[in-house]
Amino acid sequence: MQEKTKAYIAGFLDGDGCVMFQLVKRKGYIFGFQIRASVVFYQKAGNENFMNWLKHKLRDGYIRQRNDHILEYTIVGHRPAMRVLSLVAPYVFLKRKQVKLGLQLLKQLVEKRERYTSQEFLKLCKQVDKISEFNYTKKKIHNFQEVKRYLSDKELLSP
Repeated sequence: MQEKTKAYIAGFLDGDGCVMFQLVKRKGYIFGFQIRASVVFYQKAGNENFMNWLKHKLRDGYIRQRNDHILEYTIVGHRPAMRVLSLVAPYVFLKRKQVKLGLQLLKQLVEKRERYTSQEFLKLCKQVDKISEFNYTKKKIHNFQEVKRYLSDKELLSP
Protein backbone atom coordinates (compact mmCIF):
# COMPACT_ATOMS: atom_id res chain seq x y z
CA MET A 1 0.00 0.00 0.00
CA GLN A 2 1.29 3.45 -0.87
CA GLU A 3 2.41 5.66 1.99
CA LYS A 4 -0.04 8.41 1.02
CA THR A 5 -2.90 5.88 1.21
CA LYS A 6 -1.79 4.81 4.69
CA ALA A 7 -1.63 8.47 5.72
CA TYR A 8 -5.10 9.10 4.29
CA ILE A 9 -6.56 6.12 6.17
CA ALA A 10 -4.83 7.31 9.36
CA GLY A 11 -6.46 10.72 8.95
CA PHE A 12 -9.83 9.08 8.45
CA LEU A 13 -9.31 7.00 11.61
CA ASP A 14 -8.34 10.17 13.50
CA GLY A 15 -11.49 11.97 12.40
CA ASP A 16 -14.19 9.33 11.92
CA GLY A 17 -12.80 6.20 13.50
CA CYS A 18 -12.40 4.40 16.77
CA VAL A 19 -9.80 2.10 18.32
CA MET A 20 -11.72 -0.10 20.73
CA PHE A 21 -10.78 -2.74 23.26
CA GLN A 22 -13.56 -4.43 25.21
CA LEU A 23 -13.87 -7.03 27.91
CA VAL A 24 -16.60 -9.40 26.75
CA LYS A 25 -18.14 -11.93 29.12
CA ARG A 26 -17.78 -15.45 27.68
CA LYS A 27 -18.98 -18.76 29.03
CA GLY A 28 -16.40 -21.46 28.59
CA TYR A 29 -13.43 -19.08 28.79
CA ILE A 30 -11.01 -19.89 31.60
CA PHE A 31 -11.21 -16.40 33.11
CA GLY A 32 -14.80 -15.75 32.02
CA PHE A 33 -13.92 -12.87 29.69
CA GLN A 34 -12.45 -12.25 26.25
CA ILE A 35 -10.39 -9.22 25.24
CA ARG A 36 -11.89 -8.02 21.96
CA ALA A 37 -9.98 -5.63 19.71
CA SER A 38 -11.78 -3.57 17.06
CA VAL A 39 -10.94 -0.79 14.65
CA VAL A 40 -14.08 0.96 13.43
CA PHE A 41 -14.64 3.61 10.76
CA TYR A 42 -17.89 5.62 10.54
CA GLN A 43 -19.48 7.40 7.58
CA LYS A 44 -22.87 8.75 6.64
CA ALA A 45 -24.97 6.28 4.63
CA GLY A 46 -24.62 7.02 0.94
CA ASN A 47 -20.84 6.73 1.03
CA GLU A 48 -20.86 2.98 0.43
CA ASN A 49 -18.36 3.27 -2.43
CA PHE A 50 -15.82 4.89 -0.15
CA MET A 51 -16.35 2.32 2.60
CA ASN A 52 -16.02 -0.51 0.07
CA TRP A 53 -12.76 1.08 -1.18
CA LEU A 54 -11.50 1.21 2.40
CA LYS A 55 -12.49 -2.41 3.02
CA HIS A 56 -10.70 -3.41 -0.19
CA LYS A 57 -7.54 -1.63 0.98
CA LEU A 58 -7.59 -3.07 4.50
CA ARG A 59 -8.75 -6.57 3.45
CA ASP A 60 -10.61 -7.43 6.66
CA GLY A 61 -13.84 -6.74 8.45
CA TYR A 62 -17.41 -6.02 7.47
CA ILE A 63 -19.61 -3.04 6.65
CA ARG A 64 -23.08 -2.56 8.09
CA GLN A 65 -25.65 0.21 8.01
CA ARG A 66 -27.00 1.20 11.39
CA ASN A 67 -30.59 2.30 12.01
CA ASP A 68 -29.42 5.92 12.33
CA HIS A 69 -28.16 5.92 8.70
CA ILE A 70 -24.51 5.61 9.63
CA LEU A 71 -22.23 3.11 7.91
CA GLU A 72 -19.89 1.22 10.18
CA TYR A 73 -16.84 -0.55 8.81
CA THR A 74 -15.61 -2.81 11.61
CA ILE A 75 -12.40 -4.83 11.78
CA VAL A 76 -12.43 -7.25 14.72
CA GLY A 77 -9.71 -9.56 16.01
CA HIS A 78 -6.24 -9.31 17.48
CA ARG A 79 -4.26 -9.95 14.30
CA PRO A 80 -6.44 -7.89 11.92
CA ALA A 81 -6.53 -4.94 14.36
CA MET A 82 -2.77 -5.18 14.87
CA ARG A 83 -2.18 -5.15 11.11
CA VAL A 84 -4.38 -2.08 10.57
CA LEU A 85 -2.98 -0.17 13.54
CA SER A 86 0.58 -0.95 12.39
CA LEU A 87 -0.24 0.47 8.95
CA VAL A 88 -1.56 3.77 10.29
CA ALA A 89 0.66 4.18 13.39
CA PRO A 90 3.27 6.46 11.76
CA TYR A 91 0.56 8.82 10.50
CA VAL A 92 -2.13 9.10 13.18
CA PHE A 93 -2.19 12.33 15.11
CA LEU A 94 -5.22 12.57 17.40
CA LYS A 95 -5.31 8.87 18.24
CA ARG A 96 -1.53 8.40 18.49
CA LYS A 97 -1.62 7.41 22.17
CA GLN A 98 -4.52 4.98 21.66
CA VAL A 99 -2.81 3.34 18.69
CA LYS A 100 0.48 3.05 20.60
CA LEU A 101 -1.18 1.51 23.67
CA GLY A 102 -3.34 -0.70 21.46
CA LEU A 103 -0.34 -2.05 19.59
CA GLN A 104 1.48 -2.76 22.87
CA LEU A 105 -1.52 -4.71 24.16
CA LEU A 106 -2.04 -6.56 20.88
CA LYS A 107 1.61 -7.55 20.76
CA GLN A 108 1.20 -9.22 24.16
CA LEU A 109 -2.03 -10.91 23.12
CA VAL A 110 -0.67 -12.19 19.79
CA GLU A 111 2.80 -13.25 20.92
CA LYS A 112 1.80 -15.13 24.05
CA ARG A 113 -0.48 -17.81 22.70
CA GLU A 114 -0.16 -20.12 25.71
CA ARG A 115 -2.34 -19.65 28.75
CA TYR A 116 -2.07 -16.62 30.97
CA THR A 117 -2.04 -16.71 34.72
CA SER A 118 -4.96 -14.91 36.33
CA GLN A 119 -2.58 -12.13 37.40
CA GLU A 120 -1.29 -11.70 33.83
CA PHE A 121 -4.85 -11.60 32.52
CA LEU A 122 -5.76 -8.92 35.08
CA LYS A 123 -2.81 -6.80 33.92
CA LEU A 124 -4.11 -7.06 30.36
CA CYS A 125 -7.59 -6.05 31.57
CA LYS A 126 -6.08 -2.96 33.22
CA GLN A 127 -4.55 -2.04 29.86
CA VAL A 128 -7.98 -2.47 28.23
CA ASP A 129 -9.47 -0.04 30.77
CA LYS A 130 -6.66 2.46 30.13
CA ILE A 131 -7.30 2.43 26.37
CA SER A 132 -11.07 2.63 26.96
CA GLU A 133 -10.60 5.94 28.77
CA PHE A 134 -9.92 7.56 25.39
CA ASN A 135 -13.34 6.59 24.02
CA TYR A 136 -16.71 8.08 24.84
CA THR A 137 -19.25 5.35 25.39
CA LYS A 138 -22.58 5.00 27.13
CA LYS A 139 -22.47 1.22 26.83
CA LYS A 140 -19.26 0.17 28.61
CA ILE A 141 -20.32 -2.83 30.63
CA HIS A 142 -17.29 -4.75 31.84
CA ASN A 143 -14.05 -3.49 33.38
CA PHE A 144 -10.98 -4.55 35.33
CA GLN A 145 -12.81 -4.45 38.68
CA GLU A 146 -15.57 -6.74 37.43
CA VAL A 147 -13.05 -9.24 36.05
CA LYS A 148 -11.12 -9.14 39.33
CA ARG A 149 -14.34 -9.81 41.29
CA TYR A 150 -15.24 -12.67 38.95
CA LEU A 151 -11.79 -14.26 39.32
CA SER A 152 -11.91 -13.83 43.08
CA ASP A 153 -15.41 -15.35 43.32
CA LYS A 154 -14.25 -18.33 41.24
CA GLU A 155 -11.13 -18.61 43.44
CA LEU A 156 -8.89 -18.15 40.42
CA LEU A 157 -6.75 -15.44 42.03
CA SER A 158 -3.68 -16.37 43.96
CA PRO A 159 -3.39 -14.56 47.32
